[in-house]
Amino acid sequence: MGTISTAFGLISGALDADQAALNVVANNVANANTTGYTEETPDWQENAPITVDGMTMGQGVTETGATSQRDLVLNERLDQQQQLASASGTRLAALNQMQALFTPDSGSSSSTAGDIGSDITNFFDSFSSLESDPTDNALRESVLTAASTLSGDISSAAASLNSQSAAIDQDASGIAGQVNSLTSALAQVNQQIESTSPNDDAGTLEDQRQQDLSQLSQLIGINQISTSNNGLEITTTSGQLLVSGSQSYQLTTGTVNGVTDFFLGGSDITPGLTTGGGQLGGYLTARDQDIPNALGSLDQLAYSISTSVNAANNSGTDLDGIEGTGTNSAGVTGTGATPLYIFNQPAQVAGSAAAMAVTMTDPNQIAAAGLGDGTGDDSNAITMASLASGAIVSGQTPTDYYSNFVTTLGSTVSEVQTENTAQNASVTQLQTQNNAISSVNLNDEAAAMSTLESSYQAASQVFNILNTVMTSALNLGVQTAVS
Repeated sequence: MGTISTAFGLISGALDADQAALNVVANNVANANTTGYTEETPDWQENAPITVDGMTMGQGVTETGATSQRDLVLNERLDQQQQLASASGTRLAALNQMQALFTPDSGSSSSTAGDIGSDITNFFDSFSSLESDPTDNALRESVLTAASTLSGDISSAAASLNSQSAAIDQDASGIAGQVNSLTSALAQVNQQIESTSPNDDAGTLEDQRQQDLSQLSQLIGINQISTSNNGLEITTTSGQLLVSGSQSYQLTTGTVNGVTDFFLGGSDITPGLTTGGGQLGGYLTARDQDIPNALGSLDQLAYSISTSVNAANNSGTDLDGIEGTGTNSAGVTGTGATPLYIFNQPAQVAGSAAAMAVTMTDPNQIAAAGLGDGTGDDSNAITMASLASGAIVSGQTPTDYYSNFVTTLGSTVSEVQTENTAQNASVTQLQTQNNAISSVNLNDEAAAMSTLESSYQAASQVFNILNTVMTSALNLGVQTAVS
C-alpha cells in the first residue's frame, strides 16, 4: 500500500506540474500580440529523492513557476542604439526643414527665402546695367527693386530660422514632462520588483520596466546600472541620477538667454543632454548648433553686403548732384550732410540678416557718379558692380560665400542622413535578435503544448492503471479490467 500510495503521489505531482506548464504555454499564446510581452518557459525542479532500506526512490518533479526569455545585455544595447537613432532622426528632420529654405524653386511651402544666390547676382548685375545710362530712372528703380528682393529673401530666411528655433525650443521643453512621467513609473515598478522578486525574474513587471526604458531611451540619453534586489539605477549619459530604486528625480526647465534650459537638482545639465541622445538631444543640437550656424552665416552675408554697398554708394554723387559723406578710393570725402545708404546700416554682425531692409526710397539717391563728377558719370556704379567679384564676405565673393554655405548645409544633411540610416539598420538588427529570444513563436508554443499534453495524458494513464490495481487489491477474487 505504501508503494502504491507513493506512486499516486508521484503521478499526482506530474499531473499538477504538466497542468502548470500548460498554463504557462497558454499564457504565452494569449499574449502573442501583446506589445512588450516576453515569452515565458516553465521551470522544473526535481523533488528530493528518499532512501528506504538502502533503496533510493525518486519523488518526481514540481513546476516552480516561469522564467521570461530575455537578454538584459541585448535589451540595453537596443535601448542605447534607439537613443542614437532617435537623436539623429530628430536632428535630420530639423535639418531638412532648414535646407528647404535655401533650395531654389523647390516648390516647398517652407521655401520662403526665395533663391538668395540669384538675388545676389541680380542685385549686382543691376549696377552693371546702370553703367550704360546712369541717369535712366527705370534702371535706378531696378537697383532698388533688386535690393528689396535680396534683403527681403535674406530677412525672410532669418525669420523662418528663428521661428523654427522657437518651435524646436517648445518641443524640447515638452520632453521634460514625458521624461518625468516615465521616470516616476520606473521608480514605482522598481519598488514592486525589489519587493516581490528580489532574486528572481519578475515576469510582466520586468516587461513593463523594459517598455518604459525603451520609451525613455527614445526621449533622452540614459545609462542603466543594475543594483541589488533586482533593482535598477538610471542616469543621464553624463551621469546625473534620474531613478534610484523607488526614488525618481524630476527634470525641470527654465529660461536662460531666451531659450529653455534643463535642470536636475538645481544644476543646469543642458550641455550633457545635447550630446546625450534621444529626441531631446536631437532637438537641442538643432536649436543650439545647426540653426545658430545657419543664422550666423546669413548674418555675415547680410552685414557684409549691406556695409560694403552702403560704403560704396555713400562715396559717390547721386542724380541730384548731392554727395555722400563717405571717402572714396582716392581719399576724397564727400560734402553731403547725411549718408547715402541703400540698406539700413547694421551696427554688428549678429542680427543683421533678420534686420536687413532697404531704407532708400528715392532712386535719385543712388550715387552712380563719383565724387566731384557730373551726374552722368558711371564710375561709382562700376565700383558697386565690382563688389560682386570682390572678397567682401569673410574673404570670399558674396556668391561664393553663399554657395559654400548651402553646400556645407547640404553636406551636414547628408552626413546625418547616412548616420541615421546606419543607426536605424542597427536598431532593426538588434530588434530582430531580441525578438528571436523574447517574442512568442506560435509554432514553438504548439510544439511545447503537444509535448506537455502527451506527458499529461501519459500521467493520466498511469493514474488509471494505479487506480485499477488499487481496486483489484480491495476487491480480492473479483477480476478487474484495465482500460
